[in-house]
Amino acid sequence: MTKTWNFGAGPAVMPKSVLIKAQKELVDYKGTGMSVMELSHRSKEFDDIINTAEANLRKLMNIPSNYKVLFLQGGATTQFSSVFLNLVGDDLSRPCDYMVSGGWSDKAAAEAKKLGANVNYVFNTKSEGFTRIPPKSEWKLSPNASYLYFCDNETVHGVEFQEVPEVNCPIVCDMSSNILSRPVDVSKFDLIMAGAQKNIGPAGLTIVIIKEDLIGTRLNPKVPCPILLNYKTHANNRSLYNTPPTFGIYMAGLVFEWLLSIGGVEAISAINSRKAQRLYSTINKFSNTYKAVVAEDCRSRMNVPFRVIDASGKPSKELEAEFLKGAVARHMVQLKGHRSVGGIRASIYNAMSEEGVEYLCRYMEEFARQKAKL
Repeated sequence: MTKTWNFGAGPAVMPKSVLIKAQKELVDYKGTGMSVMELSHRSKEFDDIINTAEANLRKLMNIPSNYKVLFLQGGATTQFSSVFLNLVGDDLSRPCDYMVSGGWSDKAAAEAKKLGANVNYVFNTKSEGFTRIPPKSEWKLSPNASYLYFCDNETVHGVEFQEVPEVNCPIVCDMSSNILSRPVDVSKFDLIMAGAQKNIGPAGLTIVIIKEDLIGTRLNPKVPCPILLNYKTHANNRSLYNTPPTFGIYMAGLVFEWLLSIGGVEAISAINSRKAQRLYSTINKFSNTYKAVVAEDCRSRMNVPFRVIDASGKPSKELEAEFLKGAVARHMVQLKGHRSVGGIRASIYNAMSEEGVEYLCRYMEEFARQKAKL
């Protein structure tokens, strides 16, 4: 079988050892004669799966005991609504602070606004193409916000926060594309959410880590919260109020085991730093061919967008098409940038090996040298 290097932003590459184990257990899970996909979510076997997955995630992230871990459906996009409905509080006139650093935080703010939130933009870099995180001197924080929302790593635009904002209100963070990629102090956040299809497992599972004292205490009686968007529903039922994404939880559990086996988040963080440094250094070295689009102080280690430029230094769609064609010929796929921004984007999540990044960088070097001869 030809090795394919998947640089897709999600659904993303999975650890090979995880896929092999899942393959072995697919038809008969631990002697049950059934696939995990056939197990009842009320069965002892699945109870063990979800409990072990939660225990291992708590170990990996050092999640404090006063936080609940919820395994949900609907992707992080559904959480745009859930966050507002669960955290707005009694006074709808109180602002909800949003830091808009990319496409996903922009969508989150728009969804909250549609539901009736008094959205305050702490900053919004849309007019600049989402290429930087403004300095704190430019932030416009509300003194009495219901909560602060930000996306730790913008998958489309490749902007990543390097520190947690310090504010006097609950902090909500979308970590969909960088969860488990580096150590974080969970106690600095009040709610963390993450779609699984990047660093955790297959699409269809969403993880929410929420401080217990926020659950069911800030609902607004004038804004009905649907039962499946209410965190209290899931917390009170151990994520089993209705049928959860059982196979996704099983796969996430295998990924957590894999991470623990290689040394945990600290170990993968060191690997991720080397991968990102290798790729960005290649972009910088061949600056007559490639151009990074994000300010250096907030470049993502997970999603690396860049442009292929012509002799005048401008992005060239023709050269980018040629670059992508050559990549596919070398079995590197899903390197095309998001449809909203174009260009090239290499997503180098936890499961993308250093070997894969090295293979990409060598191709980039080869392409740049060929271009220089033209």
